[in-house]
Amino acid sequence: MKILEVTDQAFSRYGRIVDDIDFSELLAKMEETPVLQEVAYVPSVPALEALPAAKLLQEKTYGELPIQVGYCNGHNRKLNALEYHRSSEIDIAVNDLVVMLGWQQDITKDFTYDTSKVEAFRIPAGCAVELYATTLHYAPCHLEDKGFRCVIVLPRDTNLELDKAHEGGEDGHLTAKNKWLLGHPQGGLPEGSPMGLIGENLSL
Repeated sequence: MKILEVTDQAFSRYGRIVDDIDFSELLAKMEETPVLQEVAYVPSVPALEALPAAKLLQEKTYGELPIQVGYCNGHNRKLNALEYHRSSEIDIAVNDLVVMLGWQQDITKDFTYDTSKVEAFRIPAGCAVELYATTLHYAPCHLEDKGFRCVIVLPRDTNLELDKAHEGGEDGHLTAKNKWLLGHPQGGLPEGSPMGLIGENLSL
């Protein structure tokens, strides 16, 4: 599929580049995190949250709301699913990676989404982006054999286990706190995961 640069004007509907914070120390600390063959997501890492960049993100980007700083690392080349939050997400690429993005407004009334609408963007190493709350996204894709490392910043408690079961309509797609998921039938998600993606399970 066609891969656009994150600097392309097309990215502006999905997010923006965050260029007013020094992430060098955070990026260096991320080199200590493991990269497995599968994708691993860790919502909160105290060692990352203790760094000055995390404080600045909380104060400036999230308007002093409590945040969590974690990571998503691994190897991946497929779409598999799309998710969204009620809040922006900050992604900081430790090495070059690709994100496949969609627009929440294109989800139909019966909670399906056509994957032909997805656009792919390369985020270069060291670049941070804010993905708006209306942006559909999922795990990044690697461009290098060694896999990818990506810092993930979200409001505190996002992606943690729900307190109760949710059913019906949009509520049925809530799979974790502040996380609504549309899976692809060929995405290899756990049994019982809500589906919703129609069309090809896109691959780089």
